[in-house]
Amino acid sequence: MGGRLISLMGFAVLLCLWSAAVAEGAAYLKYKDPKQPISARIKDLMSRMTLEEKIGQMTQIERKLASSDIMKKYFVGSVLSGGGSVPAPMASAETWINMVNEFQKGSLSTRLGIPMIYGIDAVHGHNNVYNATIFPHNVGLGVTRDPQLLKRIGAATALEVRATGIPYTFAPCIAVCRDPRWGRCYESYSEDHRIVQAMTEIIPGLQGDAPAGTPKGVPFVAGKTKVAACAKHFVGDGGTVKGIDENNTVIDYKGLLSIHMPAYFDAVRKGVATVMVSYSSWNGKRMHANHDLVTGFLKDKLKFRGFVISDWQGIDRITDPPHSNYVYSVQAGVLAGIDMVMLPENFTEFIDDLTSLVKKNVIPMSRIDDAVKRILRVKFTMGLFENPLADLSLVNQLGSQEHRELAREAVRKSLVLLKNGIDNQPLLPLPKKSPKILVAGSHANNLGYQCGGWTIEWQGHGGNDLTVGTTILTAIKNTVDPSTQVIYDENPDANFVKSNSFSHAIVVVGETPYAEGAGDSLNLTIPEPGPSTIKNVCGSVKCVVVIISGRPVVVEPYLSSISALVAAWLPGTEGQGVADVLFGDYGFTGKLARTWFKSVDQLPMNVGDPHYDPLFPFGFGLTTKPTKGN
Repeated sequence: MGGRLISLMGFAVLLCLWSAAVAEGAAYLKYKDPKQPISARIKDLMSRMTLEEKIGQMTQIERKLASSDIMKKYFVGSVLSGGGSVPAPMASAETWINMVNEFQKGSLSTRLGIPMIYGIDAVHGHNNVYNATIFPHNVGLGVTRDPQLLKRIGAATALEVRATGIPYTFAPCIAVCRDPRWGRCYESYSEDHRIVQAMTEIIPGLQGDAPAGTPKGVPFVAGKTKVAACAKHFVGDGGTVKGIDENNTVIDYKGLLSIHMPAYFDAVRKGVATVMVSYSSWNGKRMHANHDLVTGFLKDKLKFRGFVISDWQGIDRITDPPHSNYVYSVQAGVLAGIDMVMLPENFTEFIDDLTSLVKKNVIPMSRIDDAVKRILRVKFTMGLFENPLADLSLVNQLGSQEHRELAREAVRKSLVLLKNGIDNQPLLPLPKKSPKILVAGSHANNLGYQCGGWTIEWQGHGGNDLTVGTTILTAIKNTVDPSTQVIYDENPDANFVKSNSFSHAIVVVGETPYAEGAGDSLNLTIPEPGPSTIKNVCGSVKCVVVIISGRPVVVEPYLSSISALVAAWLPGTEGQGVADVLFGDYGFTGKLARTWFKSVDQLPMNVGDPHYDPLFPFGFGLTTKPTKGN
């Protein structure tokens, strides 16, 4: 009996030890161990995932459709804010964080607890968010030819995006805009791929510098103050016929590689986490269905190891009309090599169709596994598993004074002086002390206009209640001597100008905001009353005309009457940077990164073309020196 009791006790002890080992085994999950190599974590996690969970990772849905329950039910891998999609008007950083964390809690409550990744278009600063610093659009930044400035802007943008709890931005756009009639030309740094390549330095600004020895093409994001970036739109988006958005880029393979592809070499080398595919076609084939370029070139030849994401309803638009054969769109897009699909609305249809295509062996499991492996690689690399929930530690970074000063510097460096004076009498820099000056024009006192599209709303918006910033009029008043009388009249008549004996006038006119196809233009004229204001003012007094636009516009008809002409592009919230240079605190240094045409009949016309006959050539820009004690 005693021996039997001892053996029973021994068995009980063994049972306890075995139970403890089982419990410990259940607690230890290799994929949750940050000490494990990322490849081992991916392999371990994928071995546990069902098809449903894998397809969930490939699914990106719009914020408006997301909830904690939806995230949990469909294992959704990613959520986005479309242009202007916000939790509330003028939402605070805390409101954004609470929303993102609520969705994340749904993801973390799933069986495997895979965190979702939230993405947003922070394309010139954190531009959907009230009170964020709005930097100049890329068309102006290309003028600076200053990669280190771009890196600093990337770092500041990353902090502001993280301030709202978001770890991923759909930027930078590395399009090479070859025709300013394109409505997205302001999202392009230059018509010259070399400038676009240099400006990819914004990527390590956003993501952090990849450590020495990191294999080429492996994504890198340096933790909680950095964000995953997205090089877009692959490839040839800036080369479409007549600049028509989402249209067809007609160019041979050599031309595609030498003009539109080079910046992707740089982006991949710098560890960009994601690449977005272009709506456009190349020689008639939709990029969203182009296996040779997305898989054959980007993934296989360039060795890109991050994930490829579609554009908004990008797979729908493989067919014409869009969504007319959705099963085919899903098949063509996923087989082309798209890993994550920005649906962003009809997500259950996508999940059902993709599941069916895999079960029928139309799409092999290996393609699904490639997609999921890439998505998980980015999530593991950026520390999303260790830090899935945002906190309030960075909220003060949103619209910080330091970032606004950086944006102001970027504005100063992006201005291009195209004309300065008549008969060798320079008008700029202007004296701060004058008896009376006139400020006129539709864009002088309009923060929304000077920020352009992709600002608070997708298409942008006029007026001064959009967000926080400094208009050019306010900047001028801040800069002149207290004794200088500043008269503002948006659109004065000629008699008013003549009868007021102004020392000089500053006229600020240009394009009104637009985004994407809404900005396509075949005439590229300054809309009225801009030309009337130029005529009424510059016909009567010495004037400097400041053009606010996303691209070169028609100015030749007014040039003879204008004393000085400045291209200010779309400067963003920090209008003080314009006044800094107009009044000589800093000199003009910017050089055109785009050719300024005489007439739209010349387009497309880029530097190096045989028919090159510009009004102002690529690389042109007059300079001034700062004035002391002005």
